[in-house]
Amino acid sequence: MRRTHGDARRIRGMIGLLLACVLAMTGCKRAAPEEAIREQVAALQSAIEARSASDVAAVLDDDFIGPQNMDRRAARQLAAVMMLRHQRIGVLTGPLDITLQGEDRAMVRTRAAVSGADGSARLPDSAQAWRVESGWRLRDGVWRINRLDWTPVLE
Repeated sequence: MRRTHGDARRIRGMIGLLLACVLAMTGCKRAAPEEAIREQVAALQSAIEARSASDVAAVLDDDFIGPQNMDRRAARQLAAVMMLRHQRIGVLTGPLDITLQGEDRAMVRTRAAVSGADGSARLPDSAQAWRVESGWRLRDGVWRINRLDWTPVLE
């Protein structure tokens, strides 16, 4: 098989593109803080929708504190109760307002709509919109929630 000048140019272009990708990836070993927090928020949302209380707890810091002095264990128990009550849980978050506070702390504000349904219902049998404010801490290279507060949007 005979290679043409155009083939050689394409091969050099592919190699150059591959090298650029490798260099870009080595320069981005660690995700930017905001992106890492967004990924953790998405993991929390997925854990709730998958009805996994242990995965919800994995996003919470060891010294987590929630409303009414709720600790990490109580938050996991609350998640487990809600997951037993509803066979399907939906979570829809609004835009995340992330404010970095130094290199290892952040504040995230958003609104979230949470719905629950039993297995037979097509529509949720309960739903509520919330204002959510969370404090985040970077510990051992992982962003976790160390403070969480939520208030109903409509009452």
